Amino acid sequence: MRRNPERATLRAVEDLIVNERVVVPARHLSWSAARSGGPGGQNVNKVSSKVDLRFDVEGSELSPIVKMRLKTLARNRLDGEGFLLVTSQLTRDQPRNLDDAREKLAELIRQALFVPKTRRPTKPSKGSVRRRLDEKSRQSVKKRNRGTHGED
Repeated sequence: MRRNPERATLRAVEDLIVNERVVVPARHLSWSAARSGGPGGQNVNKVSSKVDLRFDVEGSELSPIVKMRLKTLARNRLDGEGFLLVTSQLTRDQPRNLDDAREKLAELIRQALFVPKTRRPTKPSKGSVRRRLDEKSRQSVKKRNRGTHGED
């Protein structure tokens, strides 16, 4: 894949703080800027304000389970090299778009850190089964008595 020379990839300068226990080191993050669509008039044609933030999922220190959940959550944002791509073109300001992309990535990682509860299958109680069957037979009797019976 050929890269556009206008889109130089830059290393992130700060670590990404996800929560009080998880921090993504800056070496796993890189970003590039491109021209953004949307509002801005002629400014759009000359300023690269859109930000593409790339996160190396496999190279990170996240646990394998969190990596798996993150890949599942963001499967549409993964590229062929295993990088997670987060874009932001919310504002006309490149630093604010970078902050927005970093926050989006932090939110994705927070969602992957959440451990879902395992579902335990349950059975209906004997009383609820009995009530359901009694109601069914009452409905059956009610409907059976509605029609015409025998000869007129």
